[in-house]
Amino acid sequence: MNKELIQSCGDELYQAMVERKAIRPLTERHSNMSVEDAYQISLRMLELRLAAGERVIGKKIGVTSKAVQDMLNVHQPDFGYLTDKMAFSQGEEMPISQLLLQPRAEGEIAFILKKDLMGPGVTNADVLAATDCVMPCFEVVDSRIEDWKIKIQDTVADNASCGLFILGDQAVSPTKVDLATCGMVVEKNGSVISTGAGAAALGSPVNCVAWLANTLGHFGIPLKAGEVILSGSLVPLVPVKAGDHMSLSIGGMGNASVRFV
Repeated sequence: MNKELIQSCGDELYQAMVERKAIRPLTERHSNMSVEDAYQISLRMLELRLAAGERVIGKKIGVTSKAVQDMLNVHQPDFGYLTDKMAFSQGEEMPISQLLLQPRAEGEIAFILKKDLMGPGVTNADVLAATDCVMPCFEVVDSRIEDWKIKIQDTVADNASCGLFILGDQAVSPTKVDLATCGMVVEKNGSVISTGAGAAALGSPVNCVAWLANTLGHFGIPLKAGEVILSGSLVPLVPVKAGDHMSLSIGGMGNASVRFV
């Protein structure tokens, strides 16, 4: 894809987000789109968000668990950028009816970094040494593509289907919890809807962060001290709407809850 087409696709996705109007899958219209093209489109979308006053506060890893890969029929991880406009605090209501089109919630573990991580060559030990704390987290993903009919290129171009996120009520050292075996229980409107474990995300959320640091390293992009890194869902995605309430708990790590409006 040439530069003009990449810019046009990024502009279209940004307008779809602002106007809350889904668009036809890009891969239906541009059959030659590569994953590399898609990342360039996502950078154009990010450029427009930053021009509108947002700032990058972290990064997210998407499509890490088999449950999510099977649900979306996308079978490799991807990444996107988090901005300050996406972040909500525990106890805040999340206005999905005003900001999102097709929201789906997922439970994750968030890493808060105290040191930069720059791949390639980042190991799991490097990730743990660079992590200040881990926290339970809800990510509410969204797609600007009609009916979530996405291929890997569509979700990559769409900033890895980023929506909004909320961090939990506790921060713990990554050395105080077994991130591969820790269990997650998710409730929606008072009923348990799913359970998962850290191993659901590429064997461990630590593997996910190492993958991201090494993948971004090939583009010369670091994970920076102070950034929030969302490491990927441990449970299936679930559609949500205004009026829903969700909570999750992670063994040894605490809880996160969110009410949607």
